[in-house]
Amino acid sequence: MAHAKNHDYHVLPPSIWPLMGAVAGFVMLFGAVLWMHGSGPWMGLIGFAGVLYVMYAWWSDVVHESQVGDHTPVVRIGLRYGFILFIMSEVMFFAAWFWTFFKHRLYPMGPQSPAVDGVWPPAGIETFDPWHLPFINTLILLLSGCAATWAHHALVHENNRRDLKNGLILAIALGIVFTFMQAYEYSHAAFGFAGNIYGASFFMATGFHGFHVIIGTIFLTVCLIRAYKGHFTPEKHVGLEAAIWYWHFVDVVWLFLFATVYVWGQG
Repeated sequence: MAHAKNHDYHVLPPSIWPLMGAVAGFVMLFGAVLWMHGSGPWMGLIGFAGVLYVMYAWWSDVVHESQVGDHTPVVRIGLRYGFILFIMSEVMFFAAWFWTFFKHRLYPMGPQSPAVDGVWPPAGIETFDPWHLPFINTLILLLSGCAATWAHHALVHENNRRDLKNGLILAIALGIVFTFMQAYEYSHAAFGFAGNIYGASFFMATGFHGFHVIIGTIFLTVCLIRAYKGHFTPEKHVGLEAAIWYWHFVDVVWLFLFATVYVWGQG
């Protein structure tokens, strides 16, 4: 009884995962630098595999903590605050890519970009028609967000596990379709990544968004697996809530990308 917990906080046991994550991240990035200098990709790939393993193992521990009752209401509030801060950091990450596009769109002539020659898009750049494939992709991603909201509503307000699973399945499927459509669009781009500021800004902004779509799709897939295992309840579903917050963040970023890069960025 001396070790019985009589408070709402979760005192974490010693864990190897923070150290392992730091080591794996260092190996991955150091290996990437070596790869850029012609030493081959293997060190970076080993580090990347280590990062993936740490992510799987660490989050498995978090899921286990939830299942054994360590995620009390106070702990769940802290988890939500932490994820909100993570989303805020993601907002600032994308703000950098938006800003570089804004700068060159508004001031195409300057000491750092003389090749643009005062014209936007730069001469020779054939941009995408925003009202064809990009607009279809926008609808696909928004419908995926609606499906995720349906899944959340089904669990929280109705405790309907069938609709929870169906909503997640639909959201994941639409996310995969979006990714393939984006890859198809890239394969038909009339400009490349290198040699022009438009292509560099376009592919960095939309490419990182596509990477986040892939991460969000995996996030929702993990939630679907957990739903089939009966992990979520109307009162305890922080993991599902975080996944849906992340998915809606991806939606909002895409809306800004569509409005600025595809529509306004045409010139």
